Amino acid sequence: MLAFAHMHGTTEAEHLALVEVWLPVSLRSSLLGPWRLAGWLTGALPALFGSHAVYATIEAVETFVDRHYQQQIDHINQHGGPEGLLEMLVKCQADEQHHRDEAAVLAGPLRPWFLRAWCWTVGWGSEVAVVLARRV
Repeated sequence: MLAFAHMHGTTEAEHLALVEVWLPVSLRSSLLGPWRLAGWLTGALPALFGSHAVYATIEAVETFVDRHYQQQIDHINQHGGPEGLLEMLVKCQADEQHHRDEAAVLAGPLRPWFLRAWCWTVGWGSEVAVVLARRV
């Protein structure tokens, strides 16, 4: 699990650096501190229940992230955007899809009800976080 986390963490750091190039500091959410805490808890809590719960959580997060990227890609395809942004989003989305698919395999097919409920909560919380980030 540590190798998985390290490899995926490196990719996520690259994505963050790419997004920071495009998003001026003045437009970044002031909620980054709470988001970091929420992200840490989203990983730490399932770790108490074992690797299958961690991988299922990663799958849930990456499923949300994939949809979020697709919304942005669809918007740019419809309305246009800065040169190079679409390509960056498509590349990052492909990375996230790979993370999601890899985590899904490692999580395994059996998902008890409480894990399904947790993963739904993670997806819902991610959607709420995006709504808040757009406003604060």
